[in-house]
Amino acid sequence: MTIKVAVVGATGRMGKLAIDLIEGSQDFSLFAALDSKSELAETIGADVVFDVTNPDVSPSVVEHALAHGQKLLVGTSGWSEHKLAPIAKALETSGDAAVVIIPNFSIGSMLATKFSAEAAKFYESIEIVEAHHAGKVDSPSGTAVRTAELISQSRASLTQPLVPGVGQVARGQIVSGVPIHSLRLSGVSAKQDVLFGGNSELLTISHEATSIQAYTQGILMCLKATASATGLTVGLQAIVEAQA
Repeated sequence: MTIKVAVVGATGRMGKLAIDLIEGSQDFSLFAALDSKSELAETIGADVVFDVTNPDVSPSVVEHALAHGQKLLVGTSGWSEHKLAPIAKALETSGDAAVVIIPNFSIGSMLATKFSAEAAKFYESIEIVEAHHAGKVDSPSGTAVRTAELISQSRASLTQPLVPGVGQVARGQIVSGVPIHSLRLSGVSAKQDVLFGGNSELLTISHEATSIQAYTQGILMCLKATASATGLTVGLQAIVEAQA
């Protein structure tokens, strides 16, 4: 039996990729493809709703899913730990609803973030530089925010020093104690470098996706997992570990 998927944001880069993957797989069928003129009610009846809209629209998609007990996969940026807290609470009383938040569908990016969280236990000087295509409307990226949050979590039992020059605008946006510098450039798809400064050494954990095809495996994996998900799930690593 195929999983029926409704794609919200179907005309965007990720939406078009999702539709191609769904139509090319025997595991899924396209239930609905919604653009900016569509009503969210068109998603009712789908097994999974896939949100690939933008940070301004995504909250309304989540709200609709919670109100109608839907299984929702969110591939839209902008969901920090602070914004996720009320969703986790709402899911406690929302019946069959489930929300899966994936800041980045790339396996390589997931691994780079995991490695960065581990490295953070050994360094106190840490900064992130992320670059995306010129059309990306939000910064810092969801991937950079998630990386900073996981770095902070991994250092929870350690001394968390203040960032030198925290009042300097050029030092970037501080997320969970980690400065993030965002670049938006033509010729770039997605790239992130996490830099760790130590005593006479510099460790850089770098990942680059040269096209959205890098997200293919992760999207298919997450669509299948969302169909049977419960509560709130955050990050591709949680999906991978659940299937191991």
